[in-house]
Amino acid sequence: MDLDAYAAAHRDEWDRLDELARKGRLSGAEADELIERYQTGASHLSAIKTTAGSTVVGDRLSVGLSRARLRFTGAGANVLRQVPLFFAAQLPAALYRIRWLTLAVAVVTAIIALLYGTWVVNDPQVLASFGSDDDLKQLVNEDFVNYYSDNPAASFTGQVWTNNAWIAAQCVAFGIAGVFVPYIVLSNAQNVGVTGGIMFAYDKGDVFFQYILPHGMLELTAVFVAAAAGLRIFWSWIAPGPRTRGQALAEDGRALFTVAIGLVFVLLVSGILEGFVTPQPWPWPVKIGIGALALAAFLAYLIVVGGRAVRAGETGDLGEFEAGARRIVAG
Repeated sequence: MDLDAYAAAHRDEWDRLDELARKGRLSGAEADELIERYQTGASHLSAIKTTAGSTVVGDRLSVGLSRARLRFTGAGANVLRQVPLFFAAQLPAALYRIRWLTLAVAVVTAIIALLYGTWVVNDPQVLASFGSDDDLKQLVNEDFVNYYSDNPAASFTGQVWTNNAWIAAQCVAFGIAGVFVPYIVLSNAQNVGVTGGIMFAYDKGDVFFQYILPHGMLELTAVFVAAAAGLRIFWSWIAPGPRTRGQALAEDGRALFTVAIGLVFVLLVSGILEGFVTPQPWPWPVKIGIGALALAAFLAYLIVVGGRAVRAGETGDLGEFEAGARRIVAG
């Protein structure tokens, strides 16, 4: 191929393609022409690449084709604009939509934990099944408290953060099955209830709450939110309402998986509290007050910011372009 002759023969077509791609507004006929010239230009570029490899002519044509493609496919939203939109609208809207389900998960967890704790306290045989008297005294007098200070605060924070974030992500991702979330809720409630029951059985109930509440209020709330998101995704294909099951699952799955991303930051805060506040020898009202303040800030974000976002029409789902077509339509 004589590249110069080939370029000269098609120069007018490429210039017209570039002109249409740069034009601010296209008529119907011009839009059709743009697509037609794009297809032709792509064939020309393929021929150039096949015979001559990478060339200046081919690179220029490639740039023109890219500009033309953006005219009829559009472009995604700017990332720098998406970040504030995510935290100011999409995430709080998704959290707000599952607020009542989150409360239900919290109540169920509290009831199960209370039942397990009461069982442990009131039945010596159950208490004995968790270890000998010496082992349990070691737990309530040393191990429970030392757990929060045995490792450096920074590494301990990273450990609990990644573990809790992974659990939250699993709740959302595997919630569709309808089994994983109840298992996590039951296991979590059982662990809290049994540990609390053992501490109360040895008259260390005050120590239990002093070391659980500073970080646990926010941490447990984040787990409740993740569980609620997973259950909502599960319910979206069980009872999709006027939507098809595919639509319901796609829309709620996209919207509520933002919860898993948002909880990474919430659990980072709770991890910092667990690593740097809980083990401190400060008065317990101070430590619990810090934890309560963190929880209040999160709840305000969920209720106030989330409510405002929902009333503005946000659902937590992606925008129309990023989400893609909702259904196949003929014609």
